[in-house]
Amino acid sequence: MTATAVLTARALLLDMDGTLVNSDASVERVWRRWSERHGLDPDEVMKVVHGRQGYASMALLLPGRPMEQNHADNARMLAEETADTEGVVPIPGAPEFLAALRGLPHALVTSADVPLSTARMAAAGLELPEVRVTAESVGASKPDPEGFLKGAAELGVAPEDCVVFEDSGAGIAAGRAAGMTVVGVGSRAAFHEPDVVVGDLTRVRVEAVADGTIRLHIG
Repeated sequence: MTATAVLTARALLLDMDGTLVNSDASVERVWRRWSERHGLDPDEVMKVVHGRQGYASMALLLPGRPMEQNHADNARMLAEETADTEGVVPIPGAPEFLAALRGLPHALVTSADVPLSTARMAAAGLELPEVRVTAESVGASKPDPEGFLKGAAELGVAPEDCVVFEDSGAGIAAGRAAGMTVVGVGSRAAFHEPDVVVGDLTRVRVEAVADGTIRLHIG
């Protein structure tokens, strides 16, 4: 669908990487090094890793490897990514978008853990939402809907009354599986058929409605 719509929600659930924060440079550096260590084609690896927790990407890329090894490797990768914030910047419109959400029900739902999400949001100069669902909060990675469903529950809002903002195929699939409307952000999102696509967050205007709902003017 083209980026022209008015959506109504009672809560917004926001992915971080690629949605609020452009961390592509850091992600590429860390995952390309990992690819080379394991003899994998870095370009093919980069097609898989966006939106998922690292251990879940590794399970797809190295089938048959023990999951405990993936989790150990993922812990090292998270530390590398947390230390590498060079080039991490806000997605255009993200500061204004988050400012417009102050006092309205919203949550961060990210595959990053607490240290990584804190580091990247700080590097981009963005305020962390009060409600956050991070890697430590869930037992399953996107595209499983667990994170989005948990975010809705923590906000006390039914899934069908939530709008998800996502950039990756895994994240968009998770939002759909949760029964939520999905706004895709950026060029990656357009390939995965979200309900609406925007180039960036400058294309979204937030309106607080008197009945407690949130009206999103997109386009």
